[in-house]
Order: sequence, then structure tokens, then C-alpha cells
Amino acid sequence: MPSIDISKYKKKPEQPTSPKKKEGAGDILAFLNKDISFGNGQLSDKKKEEFYVEFSTLLLSGVDLKTAFDLVLLDQKNSKDNKLFQEIKSNVLVGDSLSDAIRKSGKFSNYEFFSLRIGEETGKLGEVMKELASFYKSKIGQRRKIISALTYPVIVLTTSMGAVLFMLKFVVPMFSDIFKRFGGELPAITAFILKVSQFMDRTFWWGVLVLIGLIVFIRFNQKQLWWRKWSSRIMLRLPLFGDIIRKVHLARFANTMRLLVSTNTPLLQSIQLVQQMTDFYPIAHSLEGAEKEILQGESLHAALSKYPFYPAKTVQLIRVGEEVNRLDFFFEKIATQLTEEVEYKTSTLSSLLEPFIIIFLGLVVGLILIAMYLPMFQMSNSF
Repeated sequence: MPSIDISKYKKKPEQPTSPKKKEGAGDILAFLNKDISFGNGQLSDKKKEEFYVEFSTLLLSGVDLKTAFDLVLLDQKNSKDNKLFQEIKSNVLVGDSLSDAIRKSGKFSNYEFFSLRIGEETGKLGEVMKELASFYKSKIGQRRKIISALTYPVIVLTTSMGAVLFMLKFVVPMFSDIFKRFGGELPAITAFILKVSQFMDRTFWWGVLVLIGLIVFIRFNQKQLWWRKWSSRIMLRLPLFGDIIRKVHLARFANTMRLLVSTNTPLLQSIQLVQQMTDFYPIAHSLEGAEKEILQGESLHAALSKYPFYPAKTVQLIRVGEEVNRLDFFFEKIATQLTEEVEYKTSTLSSLLEPFIIIFLGLVVGLILIAMYLPMFQMSNSF
């Protein structure tokens, strides 16, 4: 079975890597991580899914590439998308392979380029495109369910916090002026709320500047090795959310490995591709170590078992997959199980968070109102 030699695409990586990784990964792999990031200038996941579904159906039906492009272009209403696929079609007609034409467009990840190249060299282009469609369908579905489960709690939390900040910034100072006119000693709770309001008034714009600075700092350092290592450690230790974050990345890892293994990509090349396409440090770091150990004769499950990031159940399923030579099947099972667990936990977490957020912020608002009206009640009783 022919395979792709990725060593000819060598380029010095942005982050320090082991000597082996430099030999096995090149410039064509340098931006594989964009496959799972936002705002990268690529075609959206939804459009990619539609493209692969239509194209795979046509190719598996025996339609040639030119006719398949003609039929796909009929459905492209968007002028930019139409221009993109016209450009890919033109490059194919002048002699480029489909994978090379897609790579030249700059709108697809190099992960897709390798998958399509493997499909071309093995004569299974239609099957590979069907698998890519399934990959993006699963990815979109998982993201939609997570967003759907967390949207309401986030909206409630954001609007409620906005209301609290508005009261502290604008409403409480109005009461403060009234209290100054009447004089007298204020209740402890009222004095405390006034101090919080005054502190916020003095530091509000500094807080905004710090927030903007923090966003800019994260934006420019998010690809740095130290930031990826530190941020992933913090995320995995978050109460409630840490386990969900772990399972989301594990599901992506398993789903990507399934696609690569199912297209007969050699295990080491699959590991290199996944290692380059993820920005999540625990996975990238563990795969770098696993690559070295596999070269020394170790099995994949034994190499991954040395990293606490991988649950024992996941490692055992990989072990069974290696023993029966059905890694693609067991990676699919792992991805499906983890995705279902993530969906269940996010929906449960959403149901639990909603009442707690409402109760907590209701208490905060109530506390502020009581603190503001309590002096007035005391003054009315004194007359």
C-alpha cells in the first residue's frame, strides 16, 4: 500500500521539538492546528461538510472529477465559494491532483490535504471524502450541542452581572449623595456597598484597560509553548468544566485517529499529523513521547498509558484495537462514547447552573437594594 512521504515538506517549526519531530514534520504540517481553530481564513466546517458529502456521493456513483465539480458548482450561490471551487476545478483540469488543487486554494487544512492525497494514491478518494464529511458532521454536531447547552446559563450570567455592575456604577452613587445630605452613621452593610461602588468608580476604566491588555496578551501568546502548557493545566483543573474539556479533546483525538487509520495511513504518520494539528499541550506532548517509544518497539496503548491525561478505559480500548488489528473501529467507539458523555455532562451542567446563577445573582441584587433602602427606613423611624 503506497504511503505519503511527509519528510520532503520539512520546515523549521515554530516551537522547540525533538530531532525526530523535525524530520517527520514539515511546513505542510505547520498549520494543521487551524483545522480546529476559529477565524483562520479557511472555509467553514459546515461548507466543508456539504462539499465532501456531495463530492463523495458523486465519486462513489462513478462520476468523473470534472462532472462532479460541474454539479457541485450548480449549488454554490455564494460568489466567493463559487470562485473558490472554480479555481480548484481549473487547477485540476490543467493537471493538478485534487489534493494539490485544494492545498493551493489555502481554504482547506493540510490535514485534509494529506487525507485526500492518501485517497488518491490508494484509489479510495470517494471513501476518504465520505470519511471527511463524517468527521466534520461529528465535529459540528458536538460543537452545536455544547453551545446549545451552555448558551442560556451564559446569557443569564452575563445580563445579571451587567445589571449588578450598572447598579454599582450608576444607581448606588445616587443614593450615596442622598446619604451625605442627611449625614449620620450608615449601617455596616450600606457602608460596605458604598465602598465597593466607590472602588469600582475609581478603577472602572483601569479595569477595562487591563481586560483589553489581557486579551491582547493571550492573543499573541496563545501559540507559545509555555502558554499552552500553563493554560491547559489550569483548564483541566477547573471544577465541573475540567473533565468536559478533557473529554472534548480526547474525542477529537480519537475521531481524527480513526479517520487517518481508516485510510491506511501508517501509525507514526497519523501520530505526527494529529500532533501537529492540535494546540492542546497534553495531547501534543504525549504524542511526541509516544512517537519515540513506538520507534523503540513500544505499542501505542503502552506509550499512552504513561500519561495520566488518557483514562484507563480509553487506553484499554486502544489495546484491544491493536490486538485485533481494528484500531479504526475502536477509535470510533472511543470518540462516540466520549462525545455522548460530553453531551450528557454539558446538558446536566446547564440544568444545574441555571437555578444557581439566578439564585446567587438575585441574592446579590437583593443585598444591594436592602443596603440602599435600610438607611431610609432607619431615618423614617427616627421621625
